[in-house]
Amino acid sequence: MNLIRFGPPGSENPGVAMPDGSRLDTRAFGQDYDEDFFSSGGMARLAAWVEQHPNLPKVPDAARMGPPIMRPSKIVCVGLNYADHARESGLRPPDEPVLFFKASSAVCGPYDDVVLPGEKTDWEVELAVVISQRASRVTRQSAPNHIAGYLVHNDYSERAFQIERGGQWVKGKSADTFAPLGPFLVPRDAVSNPNNLRLWLSVNGRIMQDGSTSNFIFGVHFIISYISQFMTLLPGDVVSTGTPAGVGLGLKPPRYLQPGDIVELGIEGLGNQRQIARAQYLSTTL
Repeated sequence: MNLIRFGPPGSENPGVAMPDGSRLDTRAFGQDYDEDFFSSGGMARLAAWVEQHPNLPKVPDAARMGPPIMRPSKIVCVGLNYADHARESGLRPPDEPVLFFKASSAVCGPYDDVVLPGEKTDWEVELAVVISQRASRVTRQSAPNHIAGYLVHNDYSERAFQIERGGQWVKGKSADTFAPLGPFLVPRDAVSNPNNLRLWLSVNGRIMQDGSTSNFIFGVHFIISYISQFMTLLPGDVVSTGTPAGVGLGLKPPRYLQPGDIVELGIEGLGNQRQIARAQYLSTTL
């Protein structure tokens, strides 16, 4: 049973995707997928409740799919976590994880349009982890106990903002629609090894990224432990684990998204996403 949310942006309703492919409306459970849900053992409680209610209403086929969790308190991202991506970026693989934030206002659904705020918007398929319980200074061995599940994240980046405007990466990572999540949250126990999943991304049908999390520099459990040494991760927070080679910045010459481009991506066992690029170039004059 995977978690989904459906409905108009900002007014999504909770649901579940069942193994037979059906999608069920769980509003009657009385709780959306927020910090309180995860911290109170919501996934186990919801699974038991669904089993006790076999006649739940189905989600309409035409319903928009939203992000499968409510807006998290924070999105913590790991940069340069694949050696091949570090090389294509002209950078040395890091000795410790490179961390940056992505604004939670960037979160959107897996099939929503991506709005281009500049002329150098890039793609990055990533495995994301959702936190299940408060994590502060946890060990690598105990890190799995703090994971609710996994989902697909396209870590869109406006390279002009990130590289050419000074300061920290967060400026290039946080535009509206720059964090599509989903289509669903897969529970931790349903993923046998998060450090060995194929992930891929195509633009207009051409494969641009085709990698595996087996090529992580820093594995999932180390990342959770590492981040928790510097900040407390709260239930529902998202940790995005980095992208493999094949981003537009690494091409020669670089290739960035144009209005009308179709971006498709997925991770083994976690589902697929699809976005269409839409122009909304903003003035950079202050």
